[in-house]
Formats: sequence, structure tokens, C-alpha cells
Amino acid sequence: MKTIVVREYARLTTDLVEATLDQATITPSAFEWLCNLAASFNKSGASLLQIENRRWLKLDSYVGIVETPCGTLLEILPKHTEKASESSAESSRALLIKMLTVALDLPVRITDKTDIKTFPHPLLEWVMKQFTLSLEHLIKRGIRFDYHRIEEEQKYLRGQLDIVKQMRQPPGRQHIFPIRHDVFLADRPENRLLKLAIMRICRMTQQPDTWRLSHELAGLLAEIPESKDVQSDFRQWRNDRLMAHYQPIHPWCELVLGEQMPLALRGKTHGISLLFPMEKLFERYVETKLYKMLPAQYTLTPQAKSKSLCTHNGLNMFQLQPDFLMQQGRKNTQVLDTKWKLLSSTDKENKYGLSQADFYQMFAYGHKYLEDKGEMLLIYPRTHSFPDVLPSFDYSPNLRLWVTPYDLENDIMYWPSEWDETVFAEMQGTG
Repeated sequence: MKTIVVREYARLTTDLVEATLDQATITPSAFEWLCNLAASFNKSGASLLQIENRRWLKLDSYVGIVETPCGTLLEILPKHTEKASESSAESSRALLIKMLTVALDLPVRITDKTDIKTFPHPLLEWVMKQFTLSLEHLIKRGIRFDYHRIEEEQKYLRGQLDIVKQMRQPPGRQHIFPIRHDVFLADRPENRLLKLAIMRICRMTQQPDTWRLSHELAGLLAEIPESKDVQSDFRQWRNDRLMAHYQPIHPWCELVLGEQMPLALRGKTHGISLLFPMEKLFERYVETKLYKMLPAQYTLTPQAKSKSLCTHNGLNMFQLQPDFLMQQGRKNTQVLDTKWKLLSSTDKENKYGLSQADFYQMFAYGHKYLEDKGEMLLIYPRTHSFPDVLPSFDYSPNLRLWVTPYDLENDIMYWPSEWDETVFAEMQGTG
């Protein structure tokens, strides 16, 4: 399996070019397959990549892993710096792993942060390693068995005799007993999914430690059949008290088996393929961190849907849905929205890289949710070119918009200095 590591908006070609995080060479078969995959994404309203010409593809703002039928594993990392020379694959991968762990609430069994920061292998190997470690812990605690009702015919009595069927036996078969009995087996939906996932890892992993552990675990689960209907078995996954120790492995099993998860988009891919839109991933990450850092008197409401842009024949049209509403009781409401884009505080000629459409959107939020009076925030990732809060953008004397950075490396939210310092000074630097 050939692994190609790039980052968002990288360009792919079949020509021989110098391999960097912003460009790479792929095989003609992988090139064609990605074009077909992009077409299937476009039908569902998502843009995976742009076809610049017959020899170049340009990726969009999706991160994760894609495996092509020819054996090419494409790993797409976040673009959190302008220049590829300012970051490395290891640092970008560590950032992506941290964001996925927080945004998807993944229970990571490796607690040493240096293990993640120095993990030199593709994201796929990290996912498979975490699953095998979680499964090892689960087996040590004990897998759950369940009773299965068996109805069969035998020459001996076992369990309960079906009197009606026995009375209907023809003369030559009266010595055969139709019986019903229960068997205590590990054949249940959760275990079937775990068996399917570990067998897939046995076939795919390239890491010696993961390969050894996965084969050991597969031997311990040898008597359990693999899942034949993944979606049905996931629907039957129980969450009661007796299955509490199965909950940590559930999201890892979904990742390995390629099932739909929050934020993830999935097409007709080959093998284990996961793609996450960075816009949604950044939004979910900031949301989780804000919940932890906000003082108790503040509430954070994600994805508010109480207002619409206009009404028509008495019906609301064009729902307005900001990322967050931050409120202190029923007063001091602020509208917060996240954008995954790299800004430059010095590029005033190009308006710092800001989008006019985003400002129209924020104006609509301020008009409807704040009644043209209040404070709003647009949150972007912090970079060397965008280190601090920009001066306010005033829609009116009473309605202001602030463009502020969020430091992903240190989990620091930068608040406008004009805001209530007694409240927000506590949050500065917390994550």
C-alpha cells in the first residue's frame, strides 16, 4: 500500500513532481477513481475536489483518509499554516488527531501526549491502534454472552419437548424429539461488529505491534461470527447498564467499519475511508472547548434555529442558524460563528482575507437575533499572520462584529478587550 500525505487544497497530478504537503503525484488509476468519487460527492451537495484540467486535481477543505482500489492511501491533513515549510506532517497529524478526539468525544487509551505528537504513521494506523487497545481492554473485562433459543430435532431430550410437533410425528419418526432449549453464546450484535472490525484490521494494518495484537484478539474471538448486516447490528447495539463497558469502543468500531459518524462524510469508497469537513470539525472543536471555559452564569446554545430571514404567506423562509448563541440569563446575548480560513492581519488591501458573504450573514444574525443591538464574533484559527483580535467592524453604533482568533495549539480563545474584563479575563488562556 502506497501512502501519500498532503493537506487541504493540495494539488494532485499524474506527472512527476516534487512531493510536498501542497502537491503530490498519484497513479492514473487513482486519479480517475478520485474524479469519479468527486462526482458522487457533488450529487449529494458536497465538494470533495476540483478538476483543474486533465492532469491536475485540487482538493477541497476535507481532511482524513481515502483508500483507492489500486492500493493508494491518501492522507489529507489540516492546513493550519500558510506555508507548508512552517508545519510538518507530524504536527498537522497531531492537530487533526487532537481535534477529532475532542470533537467526536473519542476515548483514547494512550494518555501520553508525546505518543500522539510523535506518531509518524498515517491517521488510519492510529485509528486501528486505538481500536485494538480498546478491544484488548474490553476482553480483559469480559465480553457479554446472551441466551439464544434453539429449536431442533434430536434423538435425545434436552430442554423443552414440543408436545404438539411430537404428536404429529409420522410412525417412522416417533423416536425423533422436536425440542427447544437455550444456549449461552457470545453471538450478539456488538460482538459480531467487533469481530468484523478486528478481522478488517488484521488484513489492513502495516504496523507490527498492531498486527500482532489484532491477530491475538482475533484468535480470542474465533468462535464469534462476523457481522453480515452492519447497519442492523449497530441499531441493535445496547446501551444499558450491563453493556456500559462496551461504550468506549463504540465510536472506534464505527470509524473502523466506516459507518456514518457525526461530521463524517462517506462515499462509495474502498477499504477504510473517512473524510471530515474542516469547517464542521473546527466548529465542533470550538464548541466543546467553549463549554468547558465559559463561566457558570453563561449558557451556550449551538445551532439556534428560532429566527428566519423573512416570512412569506405567514410561513418562515430561509432559516438563520448561527453556530452559537452565548447568553447570560436573558441579557447580554452574543452571536458567535466559526470559520475555517486563514486570515492575515496585515493584508488590509484584500480585507484581511475576509468574505463579504460572511459579513452579510452576520448582519442578518444581528438583525434578527440581537435586534440590531449587541456584539457578535467571527472565530478563525490563529496563525502567525493573525495573532490577535482585529478592530471592531461596526454595522451601526449599537451593532458590532469582532473577528477573533482561536489558538488550536494551546487552546486559547482571544476575546475582545472591550468586553467585560471581569468575566472574560478568567477564560483567557483556559481550554
